[in-house]
Amino acid sequence: MLADAIGAALDAEVVEMVSLRGGDVADSYRVTLADGTVVFAKTHRAPPPGFFTTEAAGLRWLREADALPVPAVLAVDDGGTDASPPMLVLEWIEERTRRPDDYAFGHQLAALHRAGATCFGREDRRTTGSRALPNEPCGSWAEFYATQRLAPIARIVRATTHLDAALATRLDAVAMRMPELAGPAEPPARLHGDLWAGNRLVDTAGRSWLIDPACFGGHREFDLAMMRLFGGFADAAFDAYNDALPLAEGWKARVALHQLAPLAIHAVKFGGGYVAGIDRALRSLGA
Repeated sequence: MLADAIGAALDAEVVEMVSLRGGDVADSYRVTLADGTVVFAKTHRAPPPGFFTTEAAGLRWLREADALPVPAVLAVDDGGTDASPPMLVLEWIEERTRRPDDYAFGHQLAALHRAGATCFGREDRRTTGSRALPNEPCGSWAEFYATQRLAPIARIVRATTHLDAALATRLDAVAMRMPELAGPAEPPARLHGDLWAGNRLVDTAGRSWLIDPACFGGHREFDLAMMRLFGGFADAAFDAYNDALPLAEGWKARVALHQLAPLAIHAVKFGGGYVAGIDRALRSLGA
């Protein structure tokens, strides 16, 4: 069924589909067409509304900046019928175990952020992530992070059975203090939104490609804090970024603030050490 849908969307015959490892949400495949072209495809057994079209919109938005390589969207469908299974088809990026050019990546990321956004949030108001976090347009980063990230995540924490509700109260306390914690005002940057090392592919030439975005207009420190949270990016990337687009004074003190949202979502999904991580971040912020 998926092979037929891919073939119909690309007007080509699918001759081989090889299942790929990785990813905790979708099923992914290396797809070979009759003319030898290789593409990447993924599907989802029960996606939430707009799942793949939202991702496709994010990829296209990142590509529009012409700052970093981003795979082209070849076909997308949110599904709903047997003839149209949910799927996203992208150009294939050939990977190699090769050290990436992190300095170049830092400069390119600065260019991506500099491309900007029309608002903090998303004009189309589409939610992002497995917990459907809202992206209503806001006038400032303090407003967006408080009302579209920390407060909704606090509600999600309260609804879980494996997390202490006190964590939610502490997140709400930080949300109330966002005007004083957010730092100097900046225009909205064009963010990837989930920039950990697993969402960067390195091709055979050592170039970095961005995949699996959770895009929105936000503070550029958010992407950089996410990069630091799970590692995988060399110091050269951060040095190059700061050379191209220096961060505002006090940015180091705000790393924990911007890591709160991803840490809390991971604590909701996986528990374990993420709970201790969010506790440390909250303590560093006096919450």
